[in-house]
Amino acid sequence: MDRMTITDVRSQVDDTEWQLRVELAACYRLVAHYGWDDLIFTHISARLPGPAHHFLINPYGMTFDEITASSLIKIDLHARKVLDSPYEVNPAGFTIHSAIHEARDDVMCVIHTHTLNGVAVAAQKGGVLPLSQQSTLVLTSLAYHDYEGIALNPEEKPRLVHDLGDKSFFMLRNHGLITVAATIPDAFLRMYTFESACMIQVRAQAGGELIMIDPKIVEGTRLTAKRATRGEFGALAWPALLRKLDRIDPSFRS
Repeated sequence: MDRMTITDVRSQVDDTEWQLRVELAACYRLVAHYGWDDLIFTHISARLPGPAHHFLINPYGMTFDEITASSLIKIDLHARKVLDSPYEVNPAGFTIHSAIHEARDDVMCVIHTHTLNGVAVAAQKGGVLPLSQQSTLVLTSLAYHDYEGIALNPEEKPRLVHDLGDKSFFMLRNHGLITVAATIPDAFLRMYTFESACMIQVRAQAGGELIMIDPKIVEGTRLTAKRATRGEFGALAWPALLRKLDRIDPSFRS
């Protein structure tokens, strides 16, 4: 690793990009902290402001607890590095994230995970069931995409985009979970809720007879969420999460 290249990143970017880099690095560290990472094989991306559709993504080969603001790679929609970096990009991460960023101007952050709970529910024909309060929040804006193999084929992009539509929670059948949002805090909080719903479902299925939530309540949550959330939950939780990271290891800011 070229330390000069890494430490020089701060001087090469504006304040807006640096802030996004810090928040995205924090998101990677939080995913590692909660045990949602899959060694080096999942991805979180953030689109930079402006018409160029440049976005930040993790260096392929680093674990999520190693990610720093400076180590993130800035690339365009053709996977070309916009800012010099000694690291490479995961091609599967590029396929999924570039498709969503190109199609959804309202989406700034995309989080993708392969958690055991998430994949377990993604392998179930019924998908997310209305078993918990967390699941009702997910069901307000949930889409599914059938498994087509490891996401290396650019021909899958239009099908990914079509299936996602305008939703915020995206279950890749037999594969994993995706959340999208206009901010990094909102995308993280949605993934926290998504993962919690899947964990609760797997644990509940291991017990006795299941109690499904009344569809009227689920629909009521759908209507309430549209009026009441709008980024408020992410904004409230994020500062506390950053304080947690600072207590554990503040090096994500470097």
